[in-house]
Amino acid sequence: MRCFTVLGPSQIGKSTLVGRLGSLDGEPKKSVSPYGLAITEFEFGGEPWCALDVPGNNEALALAQDALLASDACVLCVSPVLEEAVLAAPYLRVIEASGTPCILFVNRMDEPRARLRDVVAALQDYCSRPLVLRQIPIRDGDKIIGSCDLISERAWRYREGQTSALFEIPESAIEREHEARTELLEHLSEFDDWLLEELIEDRAPASDTIYSISTRVLSENKIIPVLLGAASHSNGIMRLMKALRHEAPRVEALRKRLAESAGIDGSTLVAVSFHAHHRQSVGKTVVARALQNGVKQGAALGGAGLGALQDPANGRPMASGITVAGQIFAAVKSDHLTVPALLTANAVIAPPDWTTPPTPMFERILVPESERDENKLSETLAKLAETDRGLKVMQEEGTGAQMVCAQGPVHLREISRMLSDVFHVTVTDRAPSPVYRESISKSSDVHYRHRKQTGGAGQFADVKLSIHPNDRAEGFTFAETVKGGAVPRNFIPAVEAGAREAMEKGPLGFKVIDVGVTLTDGQHHSVDSSEYAFRTAGKLGVRQALTQSASVLLQPIFRVEIHVPSIYSGGLVPIVSTLKGQVLGFDREEGAKGWDIFRALIPGGALEELARSLRSATQGIGYFAKVFDHFEELYGKEAQAIVAAHGTHANEH
Repeated sequence: MRCFTVLGPSQIGKSTLVGRLGSLDGEPKKSVSPYGLAITEFEFGGEPWCALDVPGNNEALALAQDALLASDACVLCVSPVLEEAVLAAPYLRVIEASGTPCILFVNRMDEPRARLRDVVAALQDYCSRPLVLRQIPIRDGDKIIGSCDLISERAWRYREGQTSALFEIPESAIEREHEARTELLEHLSEFDDWLLEELIEDRAPASDTIYSISTRVLSENKIIPVLLGAASHSNGIMRLMKALRHEAPRVEALRKRLAESAGIDGSTLVAVSFHAHHRQSVGKTVVARALQNGVKQGAALGGAGLGALQDPANGRPMASGITVAGQIFAAVKSDHLTVPALLTANAVIAPPDWTTPPTPMFERILVPESERDENKLSETLAKLAETDRGLKVMQEEGTGAQMVCAQGPVHLREISRMLSDVFHVTVTDRAPSPVYRESISKSSDVHYRHRKQTGGAGQFADVKLSIHPNDRAEGFTFAETVKGGAVPRNFIPAVEAGAREAMEKGPLGFKVIDVGVTLTDGQHHSVDSSEYAFRTAGKLGVRQALTQSASVLLQPIFRVEIHVPSIYSGGLVPIVSTLKGQVLGFDREEGAKGWDIFRALIPGGALEELARSLRSATQGIGYFAKVFDHFEELYGKEAQAIVAAHGTHANEH
C-alpha cells in the first residue's frame, strides 16, 4: 500500500481533493478519528492507496507532523490568493524539516485573484527547496479553461466533473509555455549533468527522459513540483494522482529515511506508529503503518506482543490478519506502543526531533462538574496526553487543580469533547490564578515569646529575630548569632523551620521570597521548651516582623521566544509595548526559511493576552515558548488591584 498526507490551511478544499482522488477508480473507504484525522483507502492504477487528511487548523499541526512520519510523500494544498500564501508557511516548515517528498497543488484555480507565478514566488519565501511549475494555466479572458503540462507539452481542457480533454495549445499560451518549460528544465539540470549538457548543446531532451529525471529529483527531495486545478470541479485531479503514482517514492524509501534519522539498521524497522485515540469499551487504539510484510496479532512489536489488528477505515478485524509492507493498521490492546514512534520487534524508538509540536500557549484549569470525577479527571487527562503530544498536563501551583496547556481554544474544545464523549467526564474551564510573590523593602526586628500552659507540660519559647531584604533571586536565608546557649543548639533548626513556614503566605496574601532571617537571642525553659514551641515562635515571630517590613508585590517576568513569519515581526513591537513588555530583539530562525524568532520579556499576567494578540496578528500562525526569568516589583494602582483580586483581601472573601 502507498500512502500520502494531504495538508494545508483551513478552507482550502483538502477533504474535497482527497474525495475526488479516491473516487477516480472506484469507491473509497473513509474513517475519521476523534482528533479529526481522516484516513481514506482507495484503489488507483491497480494499487492500494491511503490518504491521510489532516485538519487545517494550525492548532492541529502536531497531527500533520505525525502523519508525515508515516507517509511516502505529501500533497500541500494551497490557495491561489496571493495574500493567503503565508498561511502555508507552517506546513512548508514542517515538510522541509521532515524531509518528506512533496507536491504542491494550487487548488481553487477556478477563482484566481493573482497570477500563478506570483503565488509561487510568495510561497518560495518560506521554502529552501525550489518550487518548480510543472503546469501553467490556460486562460480564456479572465477564466482558466485548462492547463498545459510542461514536460509533455500537451494541453488539457477542463470539463466539469470529468477528466480533462486533450486540445491544442492556444497561440496566446505558447510563449508563456516555452518560457515556463525552459525554467523547469534549468531547475532539473541543476541535479542532472546529462540534462545540463543537453541544454548547453541546445538539444531537445525527450519527454520520457525528463519524466525520469523529475521522478528521481522528487524522490531525492531536491525540488517541490507545482501542479494546479480545482478539486470541486475535478479539474487537475487525474494529473495529480498520476504524478503521485509515477513519481512519489514507495515505502522502502520511507523505511530507509526513518532508519537513517534514528541511526538504526533499516532491516530491523518493522512499523511506525503515528496516531492514537481512545474509544469507549475498547481503550487505546494505536494507528500504525507496516514497513515490512508480516505484522500480525501476537507478533513481537515494540518489545511486547501485538494486540488485535483492525482496518482503520472501518474498525473491523483485518481480513487476513497479516499486513503487507506499507499497509495502515489499527492495534487495540497494545498499550505499550507510544505515539509517534519507530517500532522494531524489541523496542519503541523515539521519533525524530522534527515531530515535536509547537509549545502549547493556551493554559486553562479544568473543573469537573461532579465531585466524584475529581480523581477520574487526573487519570483521564494522563491518557489523553499519551495520545496527543500537543497537550501538556500539570497541576496549578497552590491549588493542585488540573491544568492543561493546549494549542489554542479549538484544541481545548476538542479535549473537553473527548473527556465528555469518551470518558463521560464533563468539565468547565477557567484561567489559572496568576503566580505572584511578595517580599519586603526594609529591615525589622521583633521579640516574640510563645507561652502556653495546659494540664501537662507547657510550651515555652522566646526568640529575638531580625529580618532584612535579600537581593532579588537570592531566596530565603537563615542565620543565627545566639551566644551563651540562650537558645539550645538542638532548637535552632526548629526556629528556621518556623521561619520558612511563615514565608508561605505574607501580609499581601502571597508567598514571600528573598528575605533573610537572623536569630539573635532568646530564652528557653528546662521543662516546657521543645522543638514544637520554638518552631511556633519562629513562625509567628517572622509573621509579625513581616507586617512591619513594608511588603512589596512581585510579578513574574517571562522570557519569551515568539516564532513568526518575517512579515509579522514588525507588528510584534507594539503588541509587546502594549503588554508592558520589553523587546530584546529578533533573529532569522535557523532552518526555517522566512521565519524570525522575536525575543521579549513579558509579565506573567500578560501571557494570555499575548497568545490572543499573536493569533490575531499572525492569522493563527505565530506561537511562542516561555521560560521564567525573574520577579519584578510592582507598585501603584495596578499592584493594589492585583492584591484586591488575588491576595489577602480576595482570600478573606
